[in-house]
Amino acid sequence: MRTAKLLFCLIFIVIVHGAIAWSLNRPQDAGVDVPSGKLRSLSFAPYREGFSPIEEKFPLPEHIDADLGLVADKTHSIRTYSILGGMQPTPEFARKHGVEMIQGGWLGDGHASNKLEIAALIESVNANPDVVKRVLVGNEVLLRKDMDVDTLIGYIRQVKQAVKQPVSYADVWSIYLKYPQLMQEVDFITVHILPYWEDEPVAIEDAAGHVEKIVKQIEDKAHSMGINKPILIGESGWPAAGRQRGQAIPSVVNETRFIRSLIEVVNRHGLDYNIVEAFNQPWKSHNEGVVGANWGLLTIDREPVFPLTGPVYENPDWLLNFAWATGLWLLLVAIYFKKLPNLSLPRLVGFLTLAQIFGVCLVTLADFLWFTSYSIWQQAYTVLLVAANGLLSGLLMQRCYAILANQPALPVLANRLRSAYLFFAVLALYKTYSLAFNGRYLSFPVEQFAIPAIGVCGLIACLWLAQRQLHWHMLRFDSLSGGDSQTPRDRLLAYFLSFGILAVVIGETHEFMAAYDFIQAHPNFSEGLPVALNYTLYNRQLLNWLLCILVLSIPFWASRSGNAKA
Repeated sequence: MRTAKLLFCLIFIVIVHGAIAWSLNRPQDAGVDVPSGKLRSLSFAPYREGFSPIEEKFPLPEHIDADLGLVADKTHSIRTYSILGGMQPTPEFARKHGVEMIQGGWLGDGHASNKLEIAALIESVNANPDVVKRVLVGNEVLLRKDMDVDTLIGYIRQVKQAVKQPVSYADVWSIYLKYPQLMQEVDFITVHILPYWEDEPVAIEDAAGHVEKIVKQIEDKAHSMGINKPILIGESGWPAAGRQRGQAIPSVVNETRFIRSLIEVVNRHGLDYNIVEAFNQPWKSHNEGVVGANWGLLTIDREPVFPLTGPVYENPDWLLNFAWATGLWLLLVAIYFKKLPNLSLPRLVGFLTLAQIFGVCLVTLADFLWFTSYSIWQQAYTVLLVAANGLLSGLLMQRCYAILANQPALPVLANRLRSAYLFFAVLALYKTYSLAFNGRYLSFPVEQFAIPAIGVCGLIACLWLAQRQLHWHMLRFDSLSGGDSQTPRDRLLAYFLSFGILAVVIGETHEFMAAYDFIQAHPNFSEGLPVALNYTLYNRQLLNWLLCILVLSIPFWASRSGNAKA
């Protein structure tokens, strides 16, 4: 009879878990299909794993050839950003695969390197007029403040005099409004409009309309100067993974929705556009974190991130993740199989549910962290965090079973739990204050701390199931762990964790208020603060992280009064 009770609980939990996983990973409608399944233009930087312009490890000719073959059926044209650094054979391979080019020359803060780049750009453009249809001199040079506008104009004029194709300069849209003289110098106006990166981030529902609004502003500014030139949206796109900014949430579905809705807008208004980008770029994580590495139509392994037509899966591998999580869960069940039938039905369901949640969290952590590890050090960190979370899960399940089975507390287990939680608490402090002081490109590490936070809640729930009452002193760490090692330093740790909540909110809000475009739109502090706070407090990833910190701090806040050792 008791074995039948256990089997019933196992089957019930698997069915519930499967139903939830299926409902969360159903194919989603991401908007109207891209006409003919092909884009007008696509940013092309064929860097593969282990290659990086920062380390001067540039693409090989065979990489350029193979990658152009991959995107030839997805785009009519490509945009490149540099002619040197291994990109010299690109026009030849573009011709081979029937793809046109918007060829770019990279400008920085060094005159000698700029001189070489411009000379190579002119030579390539003139040698390949059948492939290179437009030319871009520099990319976001003024935004990076690598040079002044007059120096840039000098380079633009030099290229215009040497080539026959139309010439432009590419930068974020606000730079063209700040330096309107650029509109007079270029043959077509090239603006970057990235709703995710705006100083006031735009929600996915409003992103395409935002692009439409910005193009109208550029057109009005140009017409007020008597200028009537074509506009190219030189970069527009949406990240598939990474940190949330205000209401702008990275996801595969949102990336698809944005691109499809953008193409509807540009086709309706007859605008020209270029999508960023063809492939995910791991090297960008060095400066821009996870979000910078995930703007591509294809992964670093050259697999599609999403389709240009048809429904979209946020996680097409969800069934495999479900299988791994269930396998880990069943392994734990096997370890406790002979003991579990002794638990009452509510306690048995509670134990098995908590074990299943830990399995899901562990698989999610491993999958996400490995996918977003772009160096040997990041991969080593992933292995460490997965191992630490796995070890903590095992310790938590031992303690939870002891509570539910009314077994005496074990000092050795309590000490191990304390050591594990001190490790995660110190790591949480580092992550929290990094986010507070320099968090623009850092992801909120919720997945890394889900098991520690849920573990605290699970221990509290088990104490309630065992004693049918809950008092403040039962939330102390020594009560939860079954030890007797609460120290005055625990309160100090709780102070730092709790103050980190305020620090993150202040840091995120300040990040918005210090941005140039935000200041232009909200010059008064009293006007800008509510707007910035709204962006901060709307951020669900941020709120989830603050919740993790709060939960982790609870056992260290609780007083030493009372005796609640289980």
